[in-house]
Amino acid sequence: MKKVIILILALSLTACANKNNSNNMPVYKNIRQPSFAGQFYPLEAGELTRKIKQYLAAVPEISPTPEGGEQVKGGILKVKALIVPHASYEFSGQVAGDGYRQLSGQKVGTAVIICNSHASYFSGIALDKVDAWQTPLGTVGVDKKLADKLIAADGSIKYNSQVFGKDQTLEVQLPFLQTVLSGEFKILPIYFGNQDGDYRKLAQALADNLAEDDIIIISTDMSHYPTYNDARRIDQGTLDKIKAGDIAELEEYINQIEAQNITNEQTLLCGIDGVKTVMALAKIKGWQADILRYANSGDTVIGDKKSVVGYGTMEFRITNYELRINNKEDKKILNQEQKNKLLDIARETVESYVKQGKVPEFKINDERLGWQEGAFVTLKKAGQLRGCIGQIISTDKPLWQVVRAMAIAAATEDARFSPISQDELDQIDYEISVLSAPELIDDWQEIELGKHGVIVKNGWRSGVFLPQVASETSWSKEEFLSQLCSQKAGLAPDCYKDKNTAISVFTAQVFGEKL
Repeated sequence: MKKVIILILALSLTACANKNNSNNMPVYKNIRQPSFAGQFYPLEAGELTRKIKQYLAAVPEISPTPEGGEQVKGGILKVKALIVPHASYEFSGQVAGDGYRQLSGQKVGTAVIICNSHASYFSGIALDKVDAWQTPLGTVGVDKKLADKLIAADGSIKYNSQVFGKDQTLEVQLPFLQTVLSGEFKILPIYFGNQDGDYRKLAQALADNLAEDDIIIISTDMSHYPTYNDARRIDQGTLDKIKAGDIAELEEYINQIEAQNITNEQTLLCGIDGVKTVMALAKIKGWQADILRYANSGDTVIGDKKSVVGYGTMEFRITNYELRINNKEDKKILNQEQKNKLLDIARETVESYVKQGKVPEFKINDERLGWQEGAFVTLKKAGQLRGCIGQIISTDKPLWQVVRAMAIAAATEDARFSPISQDELDQIDYEISVLSAPELIDDWQEIELGKHGVIVKNGWRSGVFLPQVASETSWSKEEFLSQLCSQKAGLAPDCYKDKNTAISVFTAQVFGEKL
């Protein structure tokens, strides 16, 4: 019987040797301490958890998908973004809870939390460079890899840790995320500086670099200090404009309301650039917006209806949800255009690196090439192996980046061969194997030659053969496994029969310039 591997293997391997990488728990050196615990939310962990769970329990039910149901299938998150308020929990906690209830139990890679800075004015868009943020509920790492990608995407996006910690707008979101999400996750706090930060640039950078399990959290309150009835009318109009998805109409509506001088403070959305960012991102990605809840400070027992602040929460989700899930299996198969693109990336990368020592950049908008999958790159010269290195599973890079990295490794790091020279470049043929996630098996007889790649692991020794090895050698199953044990793993030839040897199988999409 096959069992899905729970402990993900992250091995970087050649065709005949392996390098084992150990995954250690992160050690955070530079941690942002909570600034607003005890002010905007409870300081004591037990009371904080109790209060958040109280808000979540008060939500009548999770808003259904268009096809009904709330479960997450195929690893696709139903909810891709939320707009939530950021006032003291006593005022806006229940409205925020209605939003975060939609994420209950979901596994998230990184939560990108965005707002306009309330305490600082600066140029561009700021990312926090600390290692982690802490709340009474624990510590959450900052996704610096995603941060670096966004910074590389546009010069207006920069590290600027000085502006973080001066207001509560991002910090108050973290305890909710720590309560509702399943498993470990990271965050990426982002502030607009209120001067010249361009939401369109951030939206495009996020569209190009978000992983499939990342989410967006937009932190904003709504109208500031109109009367209770005026706030309800004004804010409902704002929510309707956001749902409609037309940023120009939203801007025109805000200008019209502000010109009427109804509010004591000319602010209808204090996180306006974050809202525009998620609207632009939703248009790029095809997400659908829905209004979940609205209330204002006048709805609380301590609120004054003569002067209120509005709070709304919205979700942005994948449209045609069930259809997207049903098609996921089909999407696993790369089409010819995608295969050609990966082969081009491999060739251009090797040629650039060998000639100039430079790793080329590529603008990849194909969602399928952004999946996190393992891959091997094989180089051949006159039909003979010239280099082969791969990575079984990718946990932090999209497929096309794995191919780029493995192409360089195959050309320069395969210990069996000298590095590829410039004189050889026009003689090299490229082959790529895109791998499925490995699965443990109980019996080596379950292996299907030509279909399954195989990993054996006993203690600290391990080895791997790609599926095509069996076809190329015409070995029997016993010969295949014996060679894998001895040649690849440095174990006894019959190690595959040892009960202490873990055997995993995977499949591969194999394609190349000569295949």
